[in-house]
Amino acid sequence: LAFSADGALLASSSGDKNVRLWDPTDGVFVRACEGHSDVIWTVAFAKSGKVLASGSSDKTVRLWDTTSGAELCTFAGHSGEVYSVAFSPNGN
Repeated sequence: LAFSADGALLASSSGDKNVRLWDPTDGVFVRACEGHSDVIWTVAFAKSGKVLASGSSDKTVRLWDTTSGAELCTFAGHSGEVYSVAFSPNGN
């Protein structure tokens, strides 16, 4: 689980291969980010809250647009599962 810096979104990851975005004030589902082909272990928001990173057993890190749920890019080439993602303190 991860909260956006402004608290407006909560991201959850799971074995169903999707990241889900929620409104944490009322628990309402906002949108899904679909594209991983295996379990998603980790999620992290950029400081702006507009980009979300996810790491998966499919050996990729993906970046998502939190407004649309669209995949922005995929970082492939890991030799194993990705268990942790993070953004630097300055938001990059």
